[in-house]
Amino acid sequence: MRLNQISDNAGAHKMRMRVGRGIGSGKGKTSGRGVKGQKARTGVAVKGFEGGQMPLHRRLPKRGFKNILRLRYVAVNLGTLQAAIEAGKLDAKAMIDAAMLQAAGIIRRAHDGVRLLGKGEIKAAITIAVAGASASAVAAVEKAGGKVTLPPPPAERPKKMVKKAK
Repeated sequence: MRLNQISDNAGAHKMRMRVGRGIGSGKGKTSGRGVKGQKARTGVAVKGFEGGQMPLHRRLPKRGFKNILRLRYVAVNLGTLQAAIEAGKLDAKAMIDAAMLQAAGIIRRAHDGVRLLGKGEIKAAITIAVAGASASAVAAVEKAGGKVTLPPPPAERPKKMVKKAK
């Protein structure tokens, strides 16, 4: 077999239709697009239009809500911290924070902060600063002789003044 002898199977490639080449071709003049109108012009694809029938995206009900102001916390379990301390990735005596967890490879990004969760067991007495922690995680760290530092709660927003109708 030689490279210049390689060819496709018969009928594998279909020749494209050459439009607008005279009425004898069967696709002359308007090229099979009918006459005038939006769809006779080039560059038109009416997406979602179903010929006047109510489109699918409008027939289906709207569900849910996406809160664009939601904070994204990275969850870290106590068992993961204990494994990192035993592996020598974290120093239990130093203050552990998001940057230290990132440097140790426990988390990839801190996003809006780290949330400590109580899955697993912690034996080392650690001091950790996180954006949030579950009650079970705080209890487990304090039981092991450590301390969890949380940021102060946000100040309450002043309530809007509502004028009473007379």
